Amino acid sequence: MLAPKKTKYRKWQSGRRSPAHLAKPDTRGITVAFGAFGLKAMTQARLSSNQIESARRALARSAGKTAKVWVRVFPDRPVTNKAAGVRMGSGKGDVVGYVMEVRPGRVIFEVDGTTEAMAREALRKAGTKLPMKVRVVERA
Repeated sequence: MLAPKKTKYRKWQSGRRSPAHLAKPDTRGITVAFGAFGLKAMTQARLSSNQIESARRALARSAGKTAKVWVRVFPDRPVTNKAAGVRMGSGKGDVVGYVMEVRPGRVIFEVDGTTEAMAREALRKAGTKLPMKVRVVERA
């Protein structure tokens, strides 16, 4: 799974609980830059490294051997969790994984080197693995 090789700080602070700032459209990574077709997020969500890898595998398998796939997101935010049955207090839990907070408008995957029909079907299949609404977009 995807995870940063080295981080300056092992745990991040929790951040704002209100999802209002996450619902605003993203301003970076909103256009198809590398491939011919892309998968764009329409709602906000936290993508875990497992979800990204699962979608990438589905995309690579159904796009064909000649297709080139780009992953435009990387999970760098650590998520902590305290073990079950542990009492409150005594510090923050251990890091259990990494996530990427995706806002609406962000392009998550890009594909090139395959037909339009195959690319759209492959991106649709990859989108079913993600916990948000997505749309297949073309390079403008």
